[in-house]
Amino acid sequence: MDLDGNKRVFQRLGHSSDNRNQKVCFNWRAGKCDRYPCPYLHRELPQPQPARNGTASSKRPHGFAEDQQTARRNPNFGSSSSWGRVNGGGVGGRIVKKTEKVCNYWVQGNCTYGERCRYLHSWCTGGCFSLLTQLEGHQEAVTGIVIPSGSDKLYTGSKDKTVRVWDCQSGQCAGVINLGGEVGCMLSEGPWVFVGLPNVVKAWNIQTATDLSLSGPVGQVYALVVGNDLLYSGTQDGTILAWRFNAASNSFDPAATLKGHTLAVVTLVVGANRLYSGSMDHSIRVWSLESLQCLQTLSEHTSVVMSVLCWDQFLLSCSLDKTIRVWAAAESGNLEVTYTHNEEHGLLTLCGMHDSEAKPVLLCSCNDNCVRAYDLPSFSERGKIFSKLEVRSIQIGPGGLFFSGDGTGKVRVWNWLVEPIATA
Repeated sequence: MDLDGNKRVFQRLGHSSDNRNQKVCFNWRAGKCDRYPCPYLHRELPQPQPARNGTASSKRPHGFAEDQQTARRNPNFGSSSSWGRVNGGGVGGRIVKKTEKVCNYWVQGNCTYGERCRYLHSWCTGGCFSLLTQLEGHQEAVTGIVIPSGSDKLYTGSKDKTVRVWDCQSGQCAGVINLGGEVGCMLSEGPWVFVGLPNVVKAWNIQTATDLSLSGPVGQVYALVVGNDLLYSGTQDGTILAWRFNAASNSFDPAATLKGHTLAVVTLVVGANRLYSGSMDHSIRVWSLESLQCLQTLSEHTSVVMSVLCWDQFLLSCSLDKTIRVWAAAESGNLEVTYTHNEEHGLLTLCGMHDSEAKPVLLCSCNDNCVRAYDLPSFSERGKIFSKLEVRSIQIGPGGLFFSGDGTGKVRVWNWLVEPIATA
């Protein structure tokens, strides 16, 4: 995709005019800065050299790494883990901000207090990203967002039983596809766009206009992922179905059925030659991509496992039990929890990406209508995104863009700022 075109489409903002000193706030490090706005940075400066080469992959729905990049961890993780730590100790200080509630009068365009208003006049805090525009048209919750590689179109799916196609040149809706069933998830892989529906997966080739229906699922399809040349779907009846593309017949042939979960499979991710599945039965199952056998069942979550992703040599999972768990392989090869991050609300989805300085960031959507951005591995807070209803879908885009879809049907386009600014 033409990144310059993206800048024109979504009206990207230029560099911030904020000339704050490039020095980290001493009081922020101590967790007690009370200046607003503070003239110093409330984040750590980038290291002289990156920790690893490579960039975030937009080919997977939730993860940072390609399949082969997720490796076994160092068995000494217990003594050297930096999860939840900033500079080797302590939890990062919170960003100084106003009352964390968006001003209803500002939303309606008639707040008379201006900068003196105690509530937020912005859909985000932290000063590290900005809202470029919002795409309106869906009537119910947005459950899938994809931007196929090399395409100038953005595809969004919703519970309103439609997929909308947005033109990246104009930002306007270029078409509406009525599907007759709620969209449970979406995935793009190469020229293909996959849509999870009740009892079927739709597959569209955007280059050849091929339109296929993959039968076999029982109930709603909630999750889709590609690994080892197979397309996997997580379904309402707890099974995982796999298809293999047949080039000769230009079709997808059923390849396998993975059984083990007792309730709906709602999230899938691939890494380290493994398939990880999260379910409403509160468990995560680890499957071999070679044998398609279940290697391990992870049962530490106490409610629905809503999202899983791979980052570096770790597996991250979130749940309605208000926790994010970080898993790493023990000497035996089995996954164990190495860190647990607690939230005050249930978590809905995770999305890993890199900021404008190529630092890893985790976006976590909670059921309090808020998305929290955390530095990894410290889990120090970078900022928040607010919505009228919960954000169900987050997708990485090109050139520092990312997209969020919420329960009202709105799709918002965000970009990472090169230089953080003070929030109002």
